Amino acid sequence: MLLALLQENSAVLDVDANCRAIAAAARTAAAHGAAILITPELFPVGYAPRRVRSELDPSLLPALHDRMAGIARSNGIGLVYSLPRISDDGEWQISATLLDAGGSSLLSYGKVHLFGPDERAAFSPAGERPAVVDFEGVPTSLLICYDVEFPESVRAAAVSGAELLLVPTALAHGFDAVPQILLRARALESQLTIAYANHSGEEEGCRFLGGSVVAGPDGGLLAEAGEEPQLLYAEVDPGAAARERQNVPYLDERRPGLYRTWGL
Repeated sequence: MLLALLQENSAVLDVDANCRAIAAAARTAAAHGAAILITPELFPVGYAPRRVRSELDPSLLPALHDRMAGIARSNGIGLVYSLPRISDDGEWQISATLLDAGGSSLLSYGKVHLFGPDERAAFSPAGERPAVVDFEGVPTSLLICYDVEFPESVRAAAVSGAELLLVPTALAHGFDAVPQILLRARALESQLTIAYANHSGEEEGCRFLGGSVVAGPDGGLLAEAGEEPQLLYAEVDPGAAARERQNVPYLDERRPGLYRTWGL
C-alpha cells in the first residue's frame, strides 16, 4: 500500500488556501497510486492555537469536514486531516479524522497530550483510547503529534491490533530527535508502521522542522523528508508488522500485571 504525506506550510485561518493545498496534494497522490494522504496537525485552519481558538467560528467546522470528505471522494483517495472539535460539554479539542476513498469517516480521535502553553491555553485534552479500524485491509489507528512521544499511546494502539499508525503533527524546528530517533523506537517497540506528517516553513512565528517520516515495524525508515515542502511517499508492506511480531513477540510477552506492582 502506497502512503502519501503532505509536508507543507499552511496559512493561518486562510481555510480556502489550505484546502486548495490539500486538494492539489490529493490529486497528485492519487495519480501516483497512493491509497491515502496524511496531512499535518490543524492544517486546514493553520497551526496557531490561540488565534484558532479565538478567531475561528466553530459553526464553520461541519462544512470543513464536508469539504475534506469531498476532496477524498472526488480524488478516490483516503485522507487523514486534523481540525478543532467541540466536545459534548463545550470544550475545544484537537482532533484527527480518517476518511476512506469514498469520503466516509472511518475513525475520529482527540489529542490526549497537549504540548506547550499555547495548546493548553486554547484546547482541552481528550481522553479516548486510540481505536483501530480496517483501512485497505490493514488495521489502522490515529494519534496526534505529541501523543506519539508517549510509549503508552502507541502501545495502546498496538495492543488493540493496530499495524499502521497515522500521525498528523506540528513539530517545531530543533526537535530533530523526535522523527529521527523517537519515532523509530516507537515503531520498533510496538512493531507497527508510523506515518508522521509535519508542517514546514513558518507560521505565526513558529519555524517548523519538516522532517516528516515513515518508520517501519523493524525501526527502519521507509521515507524521510527534509525541511522544504514536499509530498512524501512510502510503500508499506501489509504483512510486515505480523512478521516482526512473530520474530520477536514483544506484545505477547509483556507482563502488565507485574508492571502494575511497579506503579506503572
